[in-house]
Amino acid sequence: MLKYSKANAKIKALQCYTTLQPYLENKRKVYSFDLLSGHSCPFALECLAKVVVDASGQRTIVDGKWAKHRCFSGSTEVQYPSVYALRKGNFDLLRTLGRHQIADALQDAMPDNLGICRLHVGGDLWKSSYLQSWLDVAEANPDRLFYAYTKSIRYWVTHRQRIEDTPNVVLTASYGGRDDSLIDAHGLRSVRVVYTEQEASDQGLPIDHDDSHAADPTQRDQSFALLIHGVQPRGSAAAAAKQALQGKGSYSR
Repeated sequence: MLKYSKANAKIKALQCYTTLQPYLENKRKVYSFDLLSGHSCPFALECLAKVVVDASGQRTIVDGKWAKHRCFSGSTEVQYPSVYALRKGNFDLLRTLGRHQIADALQDAMPDNLGICRLHVGGDLWKSSYLQSWLDVAEANPDRLFYAYTKSIRYWVTHRQRIEDTPNVVLTASYGGRDDSLIDAHGLRSVRVVYTEQEASDQGLPIDHDDSHAADPTQRDQSFALLIHGVQPRGSAAAAAKQALQGKGSYSR
């Protein structure tokens, strides 16, 4: 059976925003639905990282050839066996199912008190029909909010009209993938990972410290930035940038 994850500290903060309260009435909570990082991210480049398991069961993380910074969720799959197992279990099961079966499985596993769901802290919209499955689920649950960062821009473009007709689905196009050219071509709301607050300011982008920009339907047309986060390769520019950010913004807590 598929499993949803309870919100991490960052996305729990969504409970504080007035515009999101309608989805959290009656003590509803924030959850995520996660897959294996990298393995379910067919269009990732700059953040691509995958956990591999050797014959002894030892997990290690391997960065992609074009990686500039490491996927933060991939790092958690190395650190926490239970996180890796849950995400692998979800992904392994989904790959055996068709579109309507996936939608049914997602619906059956959904916690009764889910009000907001992030797709995905780990993973991405790994095929077009999988995105359609989530749209099926969202349409069946108009009182629940579903939001996602994605590098699978071509699938968004293919199903754009349906996405725009589903007000409780909020997507953010994530730069740093194979489909970057489609973001500008189709005028999609986007996010960029930046190494400094000044870099975001220079681009005229507000910084999202707690997923409020990503999730809020009233901001679905406003692009933003994310500060570099997660465990970064030792000696890399990304690691140096993260160290310099300690004590600032979302790094102040």
